Amino acid sequence: MENLEGLFEQVPELVVTYGMKILLAIVIFVIGKYLSGLAKKITCKLLLKRKIDETVVSFVGNMAWALVFVFTIVATLGQIGVQTASLVAVIGAAGLAVGLALQGSLSNFASGVLMVLFRPCRVGDYVEAAGIAGTVNEITIFSTKLLTPDNKLIIAPNSAMMDGTIINYSAMDTRRVDLVIGVSYDANLADVRKILTQIVENNQYVLKDPAYTIAVAELADSSVNFVVRPWVKGSDYWPAHFELLEQIKIALDEANIGIPYPQMDLYLKETPAA
Repeated sequence: MENLEGLFEQVPELVVTYGMKILLAIVIFVIGKYLSGLAKKITCKLLLKRKIDETVVSFVGNMAWALVFVFTIVATLGQIGVQTASLVAVIGAAGLAVGLALQGSLSNFASGVLMVLFRPCRVGDYVEAAGIAGTVNEITIFSTKLLTPDNKLIIAPNSAMMDGTIINYSAMDTRRVDLVIGVSYDANLADVRKILTQIVENNQYVLKDPAYTIAVAELADSSVNFVVRPWVKGSDYWPAHFELLEQIKIALDEANIGIPYPQMDLYLKETPAA
């Protein structure tokens, strides 16, 4: 009974001591959570003022939030009385085990960091990578989302994107349209060149600088092949490509210049009957 009475006598002191610790821990957690969101907001705001790419802004903002939040958790547990040094060691060991089990995910994470730092492509760029092509819709920590021209969403792992060749069709302001036009061997090459030149010079998408190229490229099996290589804005590539092909076909038909089909001449030799 005496021990029980002594325990009851210590209850108010224990409540005051540990109650204050728990209350302070809750206050630290709430303030830390607020500061983590504030750190993300301020970081994103500062980066946007400097006109940093949105992908980098989002990634760095999330990292700032994670760092402050982890520090908050450690401080909260330390206030309660948890030995944080031992906790950090346990988390480190657990992190190593999880890291070995999730090597692919960590590889995607590392590739995501590299994509954010070196920026081989940005949101809105049309790229070809990992055997797929599309417009970059979003770059996350573990994957990249591409939107195809026919409106399909493709989610590619960042490691697959970074391990191969990335062709960025939107990186430069201008692109060259490469067309091969085959005409009959009977056609007058000077007339063909004149028609092609008029079409290129009058096309609404073709730029004056850099200069275009029109030349005989090959004497093929059934046609004389011209190369037509005008320069256009990157955003006008496909409209220019389709329009030039249509205009060239119409103009050659009006000039009675044939675009031959692939053909082969066969010579039959008669052999006397046995």
